[in-house]
Formats: sequence, C-alpha cells, structure tokens
Amino acid sequence: MIRTALFSLALVAAWPALAATPIDETRPLDADGRLQVDNLKGLIEVRAWDRPEVRIQGQLGAGAERLSIDGDRRSLQVRVKYPNRVGGWGGRDRSEPTELRLMVPLQAALDIDGVAARIDVRGVASRELSIDSVSGDVTVVGAPRKAGIETVSGDQQLTLNSPDVALDTVSGDIRLAGRMDGEVDVETVSGDARVDVLESRLREFSGATVSGDVQVSTALATGAEVRMESVSGDLELRLPRDTSARVSAESFSGSIDAPGANVERPRHGPGSSLRHRYGSGDASIEIETFSGDATLRME
Repeated sequence: MIRTALFSLALVAAWPALAATPIDETRPLDADGRLQVDNLKGLIEVRAWDRPEVRIQGQLGAGAERLSIDGDRRSLQVRVKYPNRVGGWGGRDRSEPTELRLMVPLQAALDIDGVAARIDVRGVASRELSIDSVSGDVTVVGAPRKAGIETVSGDQQLTLNSPDVALDTVSGDIRLAGRMDGEVDVETVSGDARVDVLESRLREFSGATVSGDVQVSTALATGAEVRMESVSGDLELRLPRDTSARVSAESFSGSIDAPGANVERPRHGPGSSLRHRYGSGDASIEIETFSGDATLRME
C-alpha cells in the first residue's frame, strides 16, 4: 500500500513535465510583415533570420489550452491560450509556464506581450519593436528603427542601435546602451535608469522619475534638447568637455551642481537655481527636481 501511494505521488509530481506538449510550427510572413506574440508566463525568445517565415518552437506548458496561430503573411498572431482562472482573475491558475522560441524575418515589426514571461529578443532590425511586460524581465539586443518597451516590476536590459526609443517602468530598473542619434524618452516611478549613448550624438532626451535615480551619459547633437525632472530621485547628466549648451536647473530642496556655474539661492525660503552657458550654447538642457539632487558633469 505504501509503495503504491509513493508511486502515485511520483506520477503526480512528474505530471507537468510529462504533459508538456512540444511546439514546432512554421508560417509564412513577409520580410516587412507584422508579428504579434502573447504568452502569459514562461519565456518568449525571439531571434532573426533571412527567411520570409516564422518558426515557432518550444513547449506548451501543462494545463495550457492550446497555441493559437492566426493571420496571414502580412500580419500573424501567435498566442498561448490559458484556461480561465478558478474564481476569476484573482483565482488560482494551475497551468504550467510555456516556452516560445521564435525565428522571425529580420525587419518584421514585432509586438510582444507577457505578464510573468521572460522576454529575450536578439539580432532583430525591426521597423518597430513594441514590448509590454508586467513582472518578467526584458532583454533586447538589436537595431529596431523604433522601440517602445514598458514593464511594471520587470527589469530592462537593452542594447539598441536605434533613432527612436521610449522606455517606461514602475519599479523595475532600466539599463540602456547603444548608438542612438535621435530621440530617447525614459520614465520611471521607483526604478533606477542608466542610459549610455555610445559613438553617437543624441538629438533629444527626456527623462522623468518619481523616486528612482536617472543617470545619462551622452554627447549632444547641434540644437539638441534635454529635459530631466524628478520628485525625490537623483539626476545625473554626463557630457563631453567640449559640449556647447545652455543649462537651466532648479530644485526646491535638493542640491544642484554644474561645473563653473553659479548656484543662486533666495535670501528667505528654500530653493536653488542656476543658469549657465557652455561654448556657444547650441543645445538646450533643462533640469528640475523637488527634493532630489541634480548633477551635471563634463568629462
């Protein structure tokens, strides 16, 4: 009796692995087509190739209903269907995570959604890359012409060679590096963000945070515009020594600092501000904080 019971328990423990369903599907997709991928939990891995088709491999988690593939060669949708939760949205979900591994056309537009799924995209040169995640981490290495990435608590680790980047997070951290000569927009609530622009000059940067810290290292194009604001998080902007820019900075109770600039403080009451010009003042830099510190460094 004991042996039978132990054997039954072993079968129950092994059920998810035994019940996982292999995935191996191929569908046509034009080189400039659009692919949508939706997986609630597990993994979404995307790699690029030079074929006008999408190959989908991986494992459908035990308890997932099915893999849905709809659309045509211009627009394709790949979705993992999960059963309704017992007791509604807050109920228990007994299904196991699903792993999706996709090969996609190099320049296809990508729209990827996950909740607790880790998202890993590499080698793509999409005309448009859009990623939405809740708690899963996001990793991207590629050269999309336009990238928009949003997370709630998941971290973003990004290496992008892109002219248009927009990043948004609540409590996850952002690490962005790459050659970016256009517009970069970063917003965070409590997560920290670090941006390193390599071998290029930004035309426009916008950074906003509540309590997270934001650090940016970049060179600026002629006529560039930089705007950074914070409630209690610290802001740091690092620029080359030969930068030509007009700088305006203000803080209610935080400290502000810029090389060679005179910080003005009212005789009565809090607050500080500075105005300074470097070189001929080609670019415009505006920095504002409530209680966070703001620092400009020339390196």
